Amino acid sequence: MLLGHCGTTPGQNFIYVHLNRIIQQHDLNMIYLSGPGHGGPALAGNTYLEGTYSEVYPEVSQNEEGLKRLFTQFSFPGGIPSHVSPECPGSIHEGGELGYSLSHAFGAVFDNPDLIAACVVGDGEAETGPLATAWHSNKFLNPVTDGVVLPILHLNGYKIANPTILARISHEEQEQLFRGCGWNPLFVRGSDPALMHVAMAAALDEAVEQIQTIKRHARTERVPTRPRWPMIAAPSSAAISDEKAHLTAGGSGKQLA
Repeated sequence: MLLGHCGTTPGQNFIYVHLNRIIQQHDLNMIYLSGPGHGGPALAGNTYLEGTYSEVYPEVSQNEEGLKRLFTQFSFPGGIPSHVSPECPGSIHEGGELGYSLSHAFGAVFDNPDLIAACVVGDGEAETGPLATAWHSNKFLNPVTDGVVLPILHLNGYKIANPTILARISHEEQEQLFRGCGWNPLFVRGSDPALMHVAMAAALDEAVEQIQTIKRHARTERVPTRPRWPMIAAPSSAAISDEKAHLTAGGSGKQLA
C-alpha cells in the first residue's frame, strides 16, 4: 500500500479520469478540487496529458523535451511545488493546506447554480477541525440558486505514517457518520483496478442522476425540503477482498455494480 504523499496520487488519477468521463457524457460544468496534501503529481500530470498545462506554459510542450521539463521542475527549487499550487492551471485550492477543500468547494458553488464542485477529500485531511465542520455546509445549499458539491472521500486507509480514524471504524459506522451529516453516501468498495473502474463508473452515474433529480424537482416543483445530496467514499475499506468490488447505496445496502 502506498503511504504518505505518494499514496494519494494513484487514487486521484483514478478519480480524475472518471470525472472526465461523466463531464463529457452529461455535458457537465464541473471543477475538480484536490484536498489531500501534496497530491500535485496527479493534477500536474493530468492537466499536462489533456493539453491544458502546455496551453498555459508553452515551454512545457507536448513532446519529449516538454515532458522532461515537466518532470525536472516538479518539487525542485525554482520549479513547482508538490501540491496543487496556484501555478497549476485552474487551481483554486492548494491541497497542502489541509482541511479547507470542502469550504472552498462550497464557496465556489454558492450563487453558481450550474456548477458541480467535485471535491476530493483525503482521509487524513478529514481528521482536521475545519474539514470535519465543513461536512455540514450542505445545510446552506439552495438547490435552485446554488450549484452542487460532490465530496469524494479518498479513503485509502492511511495518512503520512499510520491508519486514519475513518479507516479504523466499520463500514456501518462510516455510513452512519455521513448520513448523520446529511449526506446520501455511496461506497465504492474493493481494490482490484478492473473491478473498481466498473464500480466507480456506477457510483458517479448514480450520483449525477441523484443531483439532476434534486435540481429538477427544486426548480420545477419548488420542493421546500432540504435535499440529501450524494457523496462518494472510495474505497470504503482497505480490507475488502480483491476478488470483489461493488457499489452500495447508503442506507439501502443495494448492490449496484
